[in-house]
Amino acid sequence: MKAAPFAYVRAESLDHALDLLAAYGGEAKPIAGGQSLVPMMAMRLARPALLVDINRLPALKGVAVGPRCAVMGATTRQRAVEEDAALHRAVPLLRAALAWVGHVQTRNRGTVGGSLAHADPSAELPLAACVLDATLVLQSRAGGERRLSAADFFLAPMVTAAEEAECLTAIEWPVWEGPGVACAFEEVAIRHGDFAMAAAACQIQLDADGVCRRAALGLGGVAGTPLAFPDLAAQLEGRRIHERLAQEVAEAAAARSEPGSDTHADAEYRRHLAAVLLRRVLLRAAGAPARAPI
Repeated sequence: MKAAPFAYVRAESLDHALDLLAAYGGEAKPIAGGQSLVPMMAMRLARPALLVDINRLPALKGVAVGPRCAVMGATTRQRAVEEDAALHRAVPLLRAALAWVGHVQTRNRGTVGGSLAHADPSAELPLAACVLDATLVLQSRAGGERRLSAADFFLAPMVTAAEEAECLTAIEWPVWEGPGVACAFEEVAIRHGDFAMAAAACQIQLDADGVCRRAALGLGGVAGTPLAFPDLAAQLEGRRIHERLAQEVAEAAAARSEPGSDTHADAEYRRHLAAVLLRRVLLRAAGAPARAPI
C-alpha cells in the first residue's frame, strides 16, 4: 500500500516545529528517522495530515554524559548511541539492548526518541527506559517543558502520555556510579530483528565480594507496555545472585505479565519464555553459571 496524502515541512528550529505541531494538533507528526512511522503510514495505520521533519535540528541531537545522568537528544541515531564508548561505560544496558534492535541498516537511520515515541511493547529501547527509570522530556508551545518517567510515559500498545502538540526532545538516562556494574539483555523472536515474543533485561551492581548492591530488571513483549519490577529487584540487594534466587525472581516477574496469544505462541508459552529469559539475564549479569531450564 501507499501512504495517504500528506503535507511535509522541514522545521527550521525547535520553536518552528512546536508552532507547527500546535497549529495542526493531532493531525501533525514529528519525523526524524522514520523507521517506525513510515511503515505505519505505508500500511495506512497512521494518516498524519502533516509531517514535521525535525531531523536536522541540532538542539535534538547528541549525548552529554555526566556523573549521574546521560542526557540524549531525541533524534540521536541509534547507531551513534551504539558506538559511543563513554555512553556505554555510563549506561551499559543501552548497547546491550540496541544489539537486538532491527538491523544495522535500520539503526543507522532510526532514532532513540522515535523508538520510544512509537511505544511498541515488544521494542527494546522502551524496555531499557523502563528498567533504568529514564526520564523523558517533552516540549510544546502551550505547556513548555514537561518531564515524565518512563513508567508514566508508556500507557498502552503504541500509546503514550505525550499530548497532541508535544514533541519528545530529550531522554535522561541514570548513570550508576561506582564499579561492578553489569547488564544483560535477551529476547526470542521468529527471526533476528523481528518483534520479540518475549524479552528480558537487567542491570546490576556487584561489590568486590559478588554481593548485589543495586539491581533493575524488566520484561518486554508480554504486556501492553514494558514491565519493570523495582520491588523484585530490591529482593536481590544484599544477596549473591545464584540459580535458585534468579529462578524465584524470574518466575515472580513472569507471573505478573499479561501476554497475548497469536499464531506464533500462546500466552502460556510467552509467560514461560519470559521467566526463562529473565533468569538467564540475571545469571549472566552476575557472572553465575546457568543450567538449562527443565
